Amino acid sequence: MKIIEYQESYRDDLIFMILEAKDALDRIPSINPDLLTIQSYYLDKGDNFWLGIDAQNRVIGSIAYSSVSNSSEVFLHRLFVKPRLKNQGLGSQLLCFAEKYLIAKGKTAIHVHLGQPKEDWIASYSFYPKHGYIFYDDTHLIKIL
Repeated sequence: MKIIEYQESYRDDLIFMILEAKDALDRIPSINPDLLTIQSYYLDKGDNFWLGIDAQNRVIGSIAYSSVSNSSEVFLHRLFVKPRLKNQGLGSQLLCFAEKYLIAKGKTAIHVHLGQPKEDWIASYSFYPKHGYIFYDDTHLIKIL
């Protein structure tokens, strides 16, 4: 997998991959509004959105972050992996890539908000603690960098 910064030419492939990932979780697929305006929602604000691309130049994963105002902390968003490629380390690669980038940018903490109900997002509830994230309430985790 190659990790690249978001490019508008990948928009439809990204949205399809995320809808497919949500469908695999038995959720009604829906498009979050930020996915329709990645340039203005993330990039124009100085934040970032990355895509995992396979050898056929298709989107197979994603991860993004948004900065917390007046702090050196961020929230992670949209960590998704194409369903047929899950459990192959791609999510970990995306997460580690984002963490290294954020450390280099001088960020000090990463927050993650997990969806509810927990049963719908059970993989996320075990994934982040494996990477050093600690729950500070029922749906939020933090990792100090």
